Amino acid sequence: MSLKSSTKAEEPNLYSLDIAIDAETFEGALKKAFAKLKNRINIPGFRKGKVTRKMAEAFYGKNFLYEDALDLLYSTAVEDAIKEAGLDVVGTKSADVKEIGENGVQLTVEVYVRPDVEIKAYKELKATKKKVEATEEEIDEKVHELVHRNARIIAVEDRPAAEGDTTVIDFEGFVDGEAFDGGKGEEYELKLGSGSFIPGFEDQIVGHNPGDEFDVNVTFPEEYTPELAGKAAVFKVKLHEIKHEELPEVDDEFAQDAADCDTVEAMRKSLADEIKAQKEAQNEREIREQVFEKLIENVVADIPPVMTDAELDSRIRDIDYRLSAQGMSFEAYLQYMGMSVEDYREQQREDAEKAVKLRLALEKIVELEGLEVADEELEAEYEKLAAQYQMELDKIKGIITAESLKKDLSVQKASDFVRENAKVTTARKPRAAKPKAEAEAADAEPKAETEE
Repeated sequence: MSLKSSTKAEEPNLYSLDIAIDAETFEGALKKAFAKLKNRINIPGFRKGKVTRKMAEAFYGKNFLYEDALDLLYSTAVEDAIKEAGLDVVGTKSADVKEIGENGVQLTVEVYVRPDVEIKAYKELKATKKKVEATEEEIDEKVHELVHRNARIIAVEDRPAAEGDTTVIDFEGFVDGEAFDGGKGEEYELKLGSGSFIPGFEDQIVGHNPGDEFDVNVTFPEEYTPELAGKAAVFKVKLHEIKHEELPEVDDEFAQDAADCDTVEAMRKSLADEIKAQKEAQNEREIREQVFEKLIENVVADIPPVMTDAELDSRIRDIDYRLSAQGMSFEAYLQYMGMSVEDYREQQREDAEKAVKLRLALEKIVELEGLEVADEELEAEYEKLAAQYQMELDKIKGIITAESLKKDLSVQKASDFVRENAKVTTARKPRAAKPKAEAEAADAEPKAETEE
């Protein structure tokens, strides 16, 4: 096999490779292709596996093995041509067989290469963060959650169901006298007032006692699934149990049991610290989003469309994997959302383009800043992945090459570098309205924000 030429096409970052596969190499591939197909070839009057290649070529035509033979050679031929041309290929646009036969193969393959990237700026990119504090209302909400988490559930037998109770019911729904899919449940726990069922359903359970059997009449909302939207339905309901939460008193004993704190005051301080930590983490995520958005805006590059398509393919594989873990297929998800694969790809395209730009920018920063990954950092990451996926270390190393993992780690280093060199200020809260004289005086003051 040999590379005859490599020329850059008019389209940005597109190269054309003229590849020649010599007659001897192609003949070897033809022999291998026939050996693989031999036992499946069916010619009248001959048993399978007893047909010679010459007989098969006479019956089917001399070119019947050409496609299979080329398939055996194609990947290696293109890889060798790319290597010889010294190209950093990111995808293939087209492949065109110019000639194929006893004299070998002549083909032209168009490939996209990784684009040159220019970054106008990647240091001191501006971002703002919110002031971190825990309000009394937020602390109260956390205490409320703790109280309900530690509530005692007690059976109610001396009164009918009321809003706030949890009921245990059997139900089956009918539209026009016919039961419908998904409309049946047994010993289902439903909290009255939660709004988790069709509007009006929970209200009609209020006032009933354990053992009661009754009808609930509702109308499905117009935005419901098409087959039920706007239709009247009757649910046959049997009420088995009523349960009620008995809430604990918020005192020092509660603080000790629920939050491992000596006093209520100490518990509230601990909850305040938890709220602040959550807000700090959210702040950091938002800062990175702002900084990376600005970094993307500073990227100058002609990005081949195949790179965006590859990112979209990756996103579809990822969502398909996550949905399958929940017992749902990607196709069913698209049907539920009322869109096709093409619709989904178009919906995700802008974000995919940004993701490609960001990756290219970070790879360029790795180069510009000379960021390197030490061997011990690589080994630590392998150990982390092995623990995460509960796999043996050697098996992880067999799946993920050191080269690809090093590249990912260096990109993460570039990401951290951009964040650490960002110029972050703390946004001020809007001030309450002041009398005109005070406002004019305030306007005359400097408005500089607090810098990180």
